[in-house]
Amino acid sequence: MTMTKPEEVRRVACVGAGVIGGGWVAHFLARGYDVTAWDPAPDAEQRLRRLVDAAWPALTRIGLADGASRERLTVAATLEEAVADAEFVQESAPEKLELKRDLLTRIDAAAPAGAVIASSTSGYPMTDMQTGAATPGRLVVGHPFNPPYLIPLVEVVGGERTDADAVAWASRFYEVAGKSVITMKSEVPGFIANRLQEALWREALHMVANGEATVAEIDASITEGPGLRWAFMGPMLTFALAGGEGGMAHMLDHFGPSLKSPWTRLEAPELDRELYDAVVGGCEEAAAGRTIADLVAERDRGVIDVLRATGRLPGQATAPATGRGTE
Repeated sequence: MTMTKPEEVRRVACVGAGVIGGGWVAHFLARGYDVTAWDPAPDAEQRLRRLVDAAWPALTRIGLADGASRERLTVAATLEEAVADAEFVQESAPEKLELKRDLLTRIDAAAPAGAVIASSTSGYPMTDMQTGAATPGRLVVGHPFNPPYLIPLVEVVGGERTDADAVAWASRFYEVAGKSVITMKSEVPGFIANRLQEALWREALHMVANGEATVAEIDASITEGPGLRWAFMGPMLTFALAGGEGGMAHMLDHFGPSLKSPWTRLEAPELDRELYDAVVGGCEEAAAGRTIADLVAERDRGVIDVLRATGRLPGQATAPATGRGTE
């Protein structure tokens, strides 16, 4: 399969124009691509153009690419017309397995031979979706976060019949298109970020159901607590700092036994030597030569920046307690 170089892609097709698909359309337009979209809903074009118009002020504030224009959007009458000359296709249909299988089969049959096809699925493995495609090697998952035009993360992973070259191509294309990419080594139901979100969400529901915390308390516990750190330093390095100068190794030695405490309804993994070494070594790799002191300074600067940006530094107007929703 001969693919256009990721840096040379000019035309993108978006199949599905709901919240996620429309968000992708807005993102690709803002990055200067020609975008052809298709959605079977009778009012799809009106809704899509309203969504793009609503997103455009934010996209303008963060910076439009050269040539970016809403005029570069075309809404096609059929799926086949939408993908006919696409160099990349982003499918964003509702999370129904049979629907996605059917759409990906149709897209595969209609799209040019060199076009990589990505699904925005938030949970299905590509192995389960590519079963009907004649050329399944070019089908990958490109899982975004809402709204795709603002949240940079995309998780990329292929299925059992996906070509490694297609996965590498998609990852590079998303990077060129301004995304932050995690290229997963293997399929995991729900991918990475959704699994972590789901664990937090599930525990929150338990606490509400048991009368242990209110919705407002749960949200505040994140926005006023660990969420400030997670905006720029993930949970692993954050926990490494809890070990002081000893880093993650000291943290595991000191707090490891508490994994068996009944703090959550999730069963903790066994902290054996293999997991211990993987976590400590992974933190050292993620630190990339930065010392604990360097990371502490970085964390503190980041917290101050987030507090300042959200109006929560002493002396600033206090941000409202409601309306800080998560996506």
